[in-house]
Amino acid sequence: MAENNVPKAIQIIDIDAYSPPQIATRIDKVAALKAKLSFAQTFLLGILAGVYIGIGAQFATLVISDSTLHFGLNAVIAGIVFSLGLMLVVIGGAELFTGNSLMIMGYVSKRISTRDMMNNWIIAYTGNFIGSLTMVYWMYNAHQFEFFHNMVGAKALLIAHTKVNLPFKAVLARGVLCNAMVCLAVWLCFSGRSVADKVLSIVFPIGGFVASGFEHCVANMYFIPMGIVLRSNAAVVAAAEKMAGKTLDLSQLTWKGFFINNLIPVTFGNIVGGVVLVGIVFWFVYLRPHISVSLNVKQDFFNENK
Repeated sequence: MAENNVPKAIQIIDIDAYSPPQIATRIDKVAALKAKLSFAQTFLLGILAGVYIGIGAQFATLVISDSTLHFGLNAVIAGIVFSLGLMLVVIGGAELFTGNSLMIMGYVSKRISTRDMMNNWIIAYTGNFIGSLTMVYWMYNAHQFEFFHNMVGAKALLIAHTKVNLPFKAVLARGVLCNAMVCLAVWLCFSGRSVADKVLSIVFPIGGFVASGFEHCVANMYFIPMGIVLRSNAAVVAAAEKMAGKTLDLSQLTWKGFFINNLIPVTFGNIVGGVVLVGIVFWFVYLRPHISVSLNVKQDFFNENK
């Protein structure tokens, strides 16, 4: 009977967001898990990521195709709906080259080798490209570009046209800033304990980069090829010129223009933004050996005194 009077220990469930040191540790461990994926797993998940980002890109194109709102508000709406792509990647599970820039934290911590990291990046990037082109194929055959008297196609064409005609320095800088925000979105996701946490973590950084006009290499694997296939459609070109209020010079909207003018510099910029501005900085702050020990002591003290 005496035993029945002994109070049982109460299990406390921590529902607070993970702290920055805990986020860094989680990403460090995830880098090691990603490095263990087989070629087939990484490749197929890379294709899915390309498809997911393409879904977000076509969604954004559709929503703003006939909008008459103020430029800034229009851009914000496009950014919010585009964030669907990263939600599918993070919550649904896929390998996105730009987000995987954070694997640099595991590399610097010596959890993974140079070969592990480069294998993941190359395979995921290739898969992303194939997945994005798959979405171009399906969206073209769905004839969505004909909606609203070809206005959806016209907007897609204008987006692609603008991207291949940006100056090199602007493309590079926008690539750096873009992936800094993408990796910050992923960083915030690692603080969450629920799907709702992750969704809210994604919306503002991704919405912000899209609205700001920054350049994402995987998104452009959909946007620009979609424009390239639409440039041969006379009705779409006519609608785009009417929308732009001028005759368009589409000479740069080619596969060469895509790779040279946009994809290569954007990819390099994305690597710098994700690796240097986010991954290396957070590793330096939270995961350096003597720093991480100090932060762990502080975290233990905080947990004990909640």
